[in-house]
Amino acid sequence: MPAQNPITLDPQTVQGNGNGSTDAPALGPACAACPAHHAANLKRLGVDMADWDYVVALAGNPNTGKSTVFNALTGLRQHTGNWPGKTVARAEGGYEYGGARYKLVDLPGTYSLLSTSLDEEVARDFLLFGRPDVTVVVVDATRLERNLNLVLQVLEITDRVVVCLNLMDEARRHGIVVDDRRLARDLGVLVVPTAARQREGLPELLQAMQEVATGQVHLRPNRVHGEPPALKQALQQLVTRLEAAYPQLPNARWVALRLLDGDERIIQALKQGELGSLTRQAVLA
Repeated sequence: MPAQNPITLDPQTVQGNGNGSTDAPALGPACAACPAHHAANLKRLGVDMADWDYVVALAGNPNTGKSTVFNALTGLRQHTGNWPGKTVARAEGGYEYGGARYKLVDLPGTYSLLSTSLDEEVARDFLLFGRPDVTVVVVDATRLERNLNLVLQVLEITDRVVVCLNLMDEARRHGIVVDDRRLARDLGVLVVPTAARQREGLPELLQAMQEVATGQVHLRPNRVHGEPPALKQALQQLVTRLEAAYPQLPNARWVALRLLDGDERIIQALKQGELGSLTRQAVLA
């Protein structure tokens, strides 16, 4: 798809509730001066935040219209390259909104974050170690059940999530009705219906991204806890030890699950002290 003009809107020009879901999580205190991203880790991942205020990760399954959303938001302000030390392509772009500068990083399209492929490893490491200020997960409104697997995995890593319910035009064409307000309540995050090809819903998406990035909205994601008893006991023991060692670790349960699964990258992060750096950044944020 050819690049389009970038969107630059002032929040005051956006009508409505700004997130497409009036029953989403409660508002919290603003924290515009406290971005959540980990600048040093982002630089190691090849993302320089020197001229940017916030970083947004764009995640999603293949064929959800993620690239269309990326192009619509960034226009010509984008460039491509590879992730450091990887053969996986990366696209970055930028836009301005509400007086702040946002860097948008398009993660590889993946079906999961279990690190069974190079694309999954790149996406997972960016979310865990880069700690983006917002992660927008683009889902296909016509194949929602299939796409929610990735959404739930992202929610295990970060609270700062906006679900972009894309291809709503295709859903309407097929007679599919998606209750975005109910979905927002069930997930505990903001859900914004869009049809990016027609630029429908993009102003609301921008406002939702700003609200999460600046701390205007405090999200409480609902996470799936369905482990068998033996795993649940081991998980709780490990979570307790992780929380004792790293009191501010933002995703101790997810880290514990990956350690129990023998995830070499997370084991390495534990041994090398990277989890400690995430804890220190969480305190600063």
